[in-house]
Amino acid sequence: MKHRGLSETNLLEPRLLRLFDALFSTGSVTKAAERLGQSQPTISIWLARLRKELDDPLFIRSAEGMLPTPRAEALIGTARQALEMLRRLAELRPEFDPETAKRRFVICMTDASHITLLPAILAHVRRVAPGIRIEAAQIGGDTPRMLQSGEADLALGYISDLDAGHFQQALFPQDWVCLANAKHVRIGDRITLKDFRREAHVLIRSGTGHQLLADALKAQQIVLDVALELPGFLGLPAIVGTTDLIATLPRHIGETLAHYYGLRVLECPLAIAGFTVKQYWHARFHHDAASQWLRDVCGELFQQQDVRGLYRSGRPKKRRLRNLPS
Repeated sequence: MKHRGLSETNLLEPRLLRLFDALFSTGSVTKAAERLGQSQPTISIWLARLRKELDDPLFIRSAEGMLPTPRAEALIGTARQALEMLRRLAELRPEFDPETAKRRFVICMTDASHITLLPAILAHVRRVAPGIRIEAAQIGGDTPRMLQSGEADLALGYISDLDAGHFQQALFPQDWVCLANAKHVRIGDRITLKDFRREAHVLIRSGTGHQLLADALKAQQIVLDVALELPGFLGLPAIVGTTDLIATLPRHIGETLAHYYGLRVLECPLAIAGFTVKQYWHARFHHDAASQWLRDVCGELFQQQDVRGLYRSGRPKKRRLRNLPS
């Protein structure tokens, strides 16, 4: 009868190889079970399968214990080589050293995040990983596909609908504020809902939270006096700072713009659903060392930070950032 060797079958599972090695080393089903952390009935089932796969008894009971057959003695070297290869394969995890790495990361984000999040990311990366280049891409409907294909490494923001196969991690919550000219003649330290209805507004037609504002206005049957619509936040500070227009926007970008351009931050009198800024990535890259490092950076910089009070004291609060693992 022709026997199959280990290289002639693809049916041997790693656990059967480990059983073969344990039985050969200990000569005891009981000790093999202890070594493998399994019950004796389970070991007996595995041994029966191993014998069937290799078409040989492999071990014979005797007064001295389980004695290997000649075939078992012939195969033990190959089995242990296979186990060693499996062990090395498990340890072969690519390392990522930010100090020496040369690569580009693509992060999908809104233009608001260019102002609020990107400076902190870039400052940290420039300090600890000078060979890393960051590219900002627009977050939108194509973002899930870009994350899956690897065209983008990470997305930062708020995505209401995400395909299966993606991971997400909450960073910080967002509510809404209104911005006004610091010298607005009709608005003081607070804005009432009556003021909100009366004043003219500038709307930003971008950002993943824009629909939340539109939904709130519709639900409360409020029709704003919209004097200007902008595609993004680029010209907003100059417009609000030189007119009497009111802008309604998420708190983080609102307080950031107010800090740098001397605008007034007002609690929004309109009930608008809040949202959570998150980071998103695809399962394909969940265990990639470089991608993990980037996610660790963003988590350390932004997760659960008090962004609501970040810009209220006249200058940005300093945050400690410990050295991140590579």
